[in-house]
Amino acid sequence: MPSFAGPKSALREYFESLLVAVILALFVRTFVVQAFRIPSASMEPSLLVGDHLLVDKQVFSPSAGPLEAALLGKRRVARGDVAVFKFPEDPARDFVKRVIGLPGERIEIRAKAVWIDGRRLEEPWARFIAPPLSPHDPEYTLRSEHLRDDWGPATVPPGHLLVLGDNRDNSRDSRYWGFLREDQVKGRALVVYWSAAAHEDTDGARGFLPRVRRERLLHVIR
Repeated sequence: MPSFAGPKSALREYFESLLVAVILALFVRTFVVQAFRIPSASMEPSLLVGDHLLVDKQVFSPSAGPLEAALLGKRRVARGDVAVFKFPEDPARDFVKRVIGLPGERIEIRAKAVWIDGRRLEEPWARFIAPPLSPHDPEYTLRSEHLRDDWGPATVPPGHLLVLGDNRDNSRDSRYWGFLREDQVKGRALVVYWSAAAHEDTDGARGFLPRVRRERLLHVIR
């Protein structure tokens, strides 16, 4: 005789399906990818305020062996990676910056240009708003710009990184709070899956509804 599932069995199936979906979502969020929203302009023009990112959390994670690393594309942090990490001054907050200096490298910033082991780094991603502050300016040592425009030289310690914002004149980064521990990196920013900017009226006041930036949807982060 054929059997039919009763109301209790159907309810149980729905519950189990929902439970599996929740567990899968938590697993993906914990170990694979995580959503992240850009709250400041420190990474412009690469990342804009209101961008929502997907972050690859496993790419820099420890690997059980070369096979796992090859299958999952795991690797060490590299220069140019846009990394999400725990902010050293407040680990409860996540920051996003670009990796510039690697362990053992000697870094110096002169007139806003980055030099690594005596060679100038080409930075197509960097944005500058103002010219460098001159060391001959009478207020050079009294203004914070001298830390922004001229820094180092210093050697990146083992197990640490030097990270900078792409919007170099408007970023609180390693120039101010020091080197970042590699084990504080949570993952690499992959793609902008959603982006919206606040509307502003003629008086500069923000409107109620955001403006969707369609041109940035599924934008790959480089």
